[in-house]
Amino acid sequence: MRLPLQRLPQWTATLTWKAAAFITVMCCGLAALLGILVHVSVTNQTVGEARSRALARLTEVTTAYEAGDRLPPGAGVDLPGLPEQLRELAADGQRATMVGNDEDRHPTMWAAGPADGGRALAVKFDYSQGAHAIEALDRAIVWSSALAIGATLLVGAFAVTRVTRRLHATARVARRISAGDLDARVNDPRTVTVVEPDTGSRTGVAPRTRTPAHRQDEVAAVAAALDTMASSLQGKLLSEQRFTADVAHELRTPLTGLHAAAELLPPGRPTELVRDRVAALRTLTEDLLEISRLDARSERLDLDSEPLVPLAERVVRASGTETEVRVVRDTRVETDRRRLERVLGNLVANAHKHGRGPVVLAVDGPVVTVRDHGDGYPDYLLEHGPQRFRTEGGSKGHGLGLTIALGQAEVLGARLAFANAPDGGAVATLTLPRSAQPSGSPGSRHSDGPAAP
Repeated sequence: MRLPLQRLPQWTATLTWKAAAFITVMCCGLAALLGILVHVSVTNQTVGEARSRALARLTEVTTAYEAGDRLPPGAGVDLPGLPEQLRELAADGQRATMVGNDEDRHPTMWAAGPADGGRALAVKFDYSQGAHAIEALDRAIVWSSALAIGATLLVGAFAVTRVTRRLHATARVARRISAGDLDARVNDPRTVTVVEPDTGSRTGVAPRTRTPAHRQDEVAAVAAALDTMASSLQGKLLSEQRFTADVAHELRTPLTGLHAAAELLPPGRPTELVRDRVAALRTLTEDLLEISRLDARSERLDLDSEPLVPLAERVVRASGTETEVRVVRDTRVETDRRRLERVLGNLVANAHKHGRGPVVLAVDGPVVTVRDHGDGYPDYLLEHGPQRFRTEGGSKGHGLGLTIALGQAEVLGARLAFANAPDGGAVATLTLPRSAQPSGSPGSRHSDGPAAP
């Protein structure tokens, strides 16, 4: 049975952690490899020198033994503690050395050779100094490797953190741009340029050349590309806004004359059609002008304290539609009355134009909802918000009503959200800033059109 793998913490997905883990693994591997090489080299050298000394001493002892002289200390036949392997090799007529322990468990270098009677002539001397030197070397390798790994890890983490900090700054700017702040720029230091005069100019004004102040790396290239994209996008949007505003302003004068001329036409069906189309063009022109002002962020608030329920009732009466006003909890809000009426009027008009009745405008403190019982908002609107000049299917209209409502809500500091009710119908929820105490009681009211206030 396969056991489910536990998910790693979120912080392990960061570039800093991955770089630190990679540096640690590589440093540990490199330190282990170098430590093994140094250990083997020094050990072979130390043991080799000890074996050479042991064999030379064994030769001297063998000569003395054959001459019948007295053997020096540490030499003898079948010495106690002699390793069994050396004893067997000596019995076979071979000379050999081995690092082992004596009877007191001290590190000892042994050398043995054949003696008469199948015995082993052996010598030994203390190997503690060599063993301690190797142990000290191993400890030095471990500590130096740990210090090197720690220092490398700190330096690597610092370097990677600098890179990731720049990447995070670039990501923050990208999010600000996607949220609509087209003035946001990364301005990475490695993308800053300096301006230098060109001394070879033949004109009165010396041309200037731009040269990089720093050598760019990959992060700087990404930041520069993002800044360039934002500048290009901002320029195109500003051009579009200027074009929209210019077209709307240019249309206002002929439309005013056309409206005056339509009023002079004799009564009849053709006159009604002309007047209706002229009114639609005037509405579209005014909407375009309003959108251009919203895009330019040149709107200024005219704040005043307003009771919310009477304002909602005025909006419904002005719309000339059958819209029910439900009061859960009334309140006074500090707002721009004209802009708030514009937002609610557009929401009510959109509910009647693209939805089905009954349409309900509910007031619950600073929260106002407008709901119809039609097919609901299209998917693109729920995902991306209102889009200009886009309507679902064959619906009439130019698709600017909800766009203007959303823009005016942002000017008011309110939040306008769009959703579909579980049992069908579109729901627009306007949440106004809280600024006053409740001033009414629950109830339900109904407006049948443009009745007198």
